[in-house]
Amino acid sequence: MTSREGTPYRFDPGALCLELLPTGGPGAFARFEVLHEPADLVAWAHRSRLQRGLELAVSERELARARELRDALFLLTADRAHGRRLQPPHLGAVNEAAAEPPLVARIAPDGTRTWAPGATGTQLLSTLARDAVDLFTGPYAARVRECGAHDCRLLFVDTSRPGRRRWCAMEHCGNREKARAHRARRTAD
Repeated sequence: MTSREGTPYRFDPGALCLELLPTGGPGAFARFEVLHEPADLVAWAHRSRLQRGLELAVSERELARARELRDALFLLTADRAHGRRLQPPHLGAVNEAAAEPPLVARIAPDGTRTWAPGATGTQLLSTLARDAVDLFTGPYAARVRECGAHDCRLLFVDTSRPGRRRWCAMEHCGNREKARAHRARRTAD
């Protein structure tokens, strides 16, 4: 990702499904929309943790469904991060996408994971939705968080061993918040 100042930093949300959230979102987050055409979703998939060997064709309809799924995931993740009840319409959107056939994984000759050719946007969305089901019903469900910085709303799952991750990225929000706290302590003295 890139900060407002233009500095690149690494943001790992901890789950494939959460990688989709910074591409835009509902309400005020729509201003961050980057999925304008099918090629944008394909480019996102190639930058995601699915990257290797994914040949993907996405239709306009699948792009619209991707934005709908992303918005539902965004709201579900925010609700989980803040301890709120998960809303049935958002759960329904995830469950509907998860019911479709997912991407088909394969083992490449070099022993790495690759994907069966001819993948569709629907298969991509199913894979993302199934990852969300695993996240929200698995051992890390209680570790879904929103960045602790006062001006950041990035959502992530804390997969660290101690389970104390507070910021989207230590080198970005973590450093800024620690510097802010240090200045506040010095001013108070």
